[in-house]
Amino acid sequence: MDPGGQEEQITAAAIARLAGVGRAAVSNWQRRYPAFPKPVGGSPTSPTFDRAEVEAWLKATGKADQLATAGQTDTGTQRISEPERSITDLAPGDLLARSMAALLPRETAADRPAEDEDFLDAPEDLPVVLDPACGTATALLAVADRFGGQVRLAGQEMNQDYAQTARFNLSGNANAVAYEVHAGDSFLDNQLARYLGKAAAVVCEPPFGSPQWPEAELATDPRWELGIPAPRDGELAWVQHCYAHLRPRGVAVVAVSQRTCVQHSGEGIRAALIRSGVLRVVIALPQGMTSVPGTDLCLWLLQRPYGEPDHGPVRMIDLSGLGDGADVPREFAAWQRLLGDADPTVSRAVPRLDLLDGDANLLPSRYVAASVQATAGDLAKVTERLAYLYAAIGRGLPAFQAPGQRARTSFVTLAELERVGALTIRSRDDTPRRGDVLLRTTGRPPAVAAGTSADDKGVAQVIEIDETRLDAYFVATFLRADVGALPVANTLGAISREDLRRCRIPRMLLAEQRRYGDAFRRLLELGAALRTLADVSEKVIEQTIHGLTAGVLVPGSEVSEGEAGKW
Repeated sequence: MDPGGQEEQITAAAIARLAGVGRAAVSNWQRRYPAFPKPVGGSPTSPTFDRAEVEAWLKATGKADQLATAGQTDTGTQRISEPERSITDLAPGDLLARSMAALLPRETAADRPAEDEDFLDAPEDLPVVLDPACGTATALLAVADRFGGQVRLAGQEMNQDYAQTARFNLSGNANAVAYEVHAGDSFLDNQLARYLGKAAAVVCEPPFGSPQWPEAELATDPRWELGIPAPRDGELAWVQHCYAHLRPRGVAVVAVSQRTCVQHSGEGIRAALIRSGVLRVVIALPQGMTSVPGTDLCLWLLQRPYGEPDHGPVRMIDLSGLGDGADVPREFAAWQRLLGDADPTVSRAVPRLDLLDGDANLLPSRYVAASVQATAGDLAKVTERLAYLYAAIGRGLPAFQAPGQRARTSFVTLAELERVGALTIRSRDDTPRRGDVLLRTTGRPPAVAAGTSADDKGVAQVIEIDETRLDAYFVATFLRADVGALPVANTLGAISREDLRRCRIPRMLLAEQRRYGDAFRRLLELGAALRTLADVSEKVIEQTIHGLTAGVLVPGSEVSEGEAGKW
């Protein structure tokens, strides 16, 4: 409560900043979660919420990890860089790096077997986290933010300029984490070779393209313990390069394209990853998590076994449907909940034999259920309802007739109507009111304001109508022809006020205008209903196809007379 005794109210943008997510995430929460706090004030376009209710909801749903650790990492070290940049300001590579770093487990003394002490140069050395394709050190900086001085960082980058930038970036990290960055080709000149089999963790978003390696060493290269990658499977070469540096129980998080999850030439290596127990988790990410446009990424979490391999199931997580990369977890606790989540629409533990039954396909979408798993009864009811609606629309289509004789029509310009006070052309910055005629940008037809927040979008001009002299739907519809024929000179495709005043509508008595206006309104409503019905029909068809392929449905037994003899 604030000092005045009133609850503290915050906007959706403030909620996004509070939780460390993008504004789109807050919008998604409002739509997807009925228990999300309802607005307590503000306006329809900018509602406000009770801060205490929001914080309680965030904590109850586990979405408050960023809130709970706003100033520190999971290890308790102070986080300096995160508060300086809103999560909405982060580039795709930063979002990806923070999500990858958050997947790494914290290491304790109990995690390391006693005989592991020779894995590093000296027992007192800190665990090493590598990135063999570190770029400008984006992923290594995310690791530094999370673990602080409890790790050492090591990276290699082929591009000399990027390597120099990486050194500069790491030199200013807030926790003074020890680091080393080498320039050179990780495959032809592996300057991190002394960490082979010794790194506690590896994080890597490999560059696209196929790396080169000495052909003479193909058969003997220790990195290819899961199989020699084909030339076109460059990402599988990077996956094995990362894995080769792990010590027992060490974890690697590697970003690969979805193509690598299914490409036929990589089937053997994928199968080896599955059979050996090395592959632990596959996570499909939403678009926009990489700096390469149009690329869909997955994260592979690998762990080198200690002793007998763990042949438990592989956790498949499908986050590709998220609308915003900022919704992907960036805290270890949030990942742990998701990794243990039994929600079949997002996460599923898949037995390894199931993954090996076929082409070792590692796309989570193959194994995670559709977000809506309709039953045969559900689809039958919806289909029956759609059939009724289509029939009702067919019966309700409007009927029109030709005029008995062609009437002579005269026209009047909007400038003339404005002079006599029948309408007023207002600034487009004014808030539209119900019944105003709106001229839109990007060539969209004139419309009548409905008095909702949608009226404010893409307004070029606002016409206030005197309802005692003009019908709004009559004006909007007859303006279509003139407005559509006028050229526009601006980048928004918006008609100018001067051109608008030259547009004409027919002269008609108000009663006749309303007769036309009612017909226009009904046609517009019918068009909107048909578009909605078509959208629903498409979704029903998609669900029916999914039901048939998933075994929820089987084709009906009825066969038409025309089809009976075709089989």
